[in-house]
Amino acid sequence: MKTKLLGLICLLLAGAVARAGAAETYTVAIFDFESKDEGVRDLGPKVAALLNATLSTEAQIITVERAELEKVLSEQELGLSGTVSADTAAKVGHLTGAKVLVTGRVFKVEKETIVVAKIIGTETSRVYGELAKGGPAASIADLATELSGKIAKVVNEKGGTLVAKVETRDERISRIVKSLKEGKRPSVSIKIAERHFGGPVIDPAAETELGYILKQAGFTLVDEKSATRADIEITGEAFSAYGMRKGNLISCRSRIEIKVHERADGKILAVDSQTSVAVDIAEQTAAKKALENAADEIAERILPKLIQ
Repeated sequence: MKTKLLGLICLLLAGAVARAGAAETYTVAIFDFESKDEGVRDLGPKVAALLNATLSTEAQIITVERAELEKVLSEQELGLSGTVSADTAAKVGHLTGAKVLVTGRVFKVEKETIVVAKIIGTETSRVYGELAKGGPAASIADLATELSGKIAKVVNEKGGTLVAKVETRDERISRIVKSLKEGKRPSVSIKIAERHFGGPVIDPAAETELGYILKQAGFTLVDEKSATRADIEITGEAFSAYGMRKGNLISCRSRIEIKVHERADGKILAVDSQTSVAVDIAEQTAAKKALENAADEIAERILPKLIQ
């Protein structure tokens, strides 16, 4: 009897772990809400800060740090304001790694305070709206808490329409290879120095991933042990860094910068860079996934330039 009971418990635990592992996580960036009307002036940033704090407790949501969001956007001369639209969402998502943006407005109608939120998918441009309202006695903290619950529900239940379908690694590589035209594939060497937390990495993920894709596309790979030298040399740097922890999940951010040139005459064929974010239960795995994702995106852009 005890054996059967133990077996049942193990089965239930395994099912719970499987469901937890299959659960989708969403990176969300929260902008300051617009609050220009008399009586609610300056409440916009407070609403955004409260939403950020409340949504960060949701298991399936990873919020972008406000300081990091402001820094990234200021570098691109984009304001942390409620005026962000579906048209600019894709650019903001690319810069911050956020899959979902939350913005909105605070205003008064007679004696009611109303907080309206727009939930925007950076990859699909899909927009959902939610609101919370209260009378004269309602506090902005209570309204933000109510609204955050509604936002979390939308993100968790309708995330499939906010975030584009994720290609598997094999699907993406297959698509890259099929998109290439016929032509001579030159030999290629790759040397991308990689660091994580300021330390060198053995078996660099970016270099490995880019080399794998080149081999799949029919290119000949050459390194320092080869008898011949490469026709084309790819050099660059890559780094990854710890982002944040959310329960058992860890996010890491990466960036790759490369230069492609012909060895014979030194002609530069391409200069490119890519930033990416990945989540995993282990920091090093998340870092390597982020680098692999960035390498895949760079490969899609540079491989067509290598075919003669």
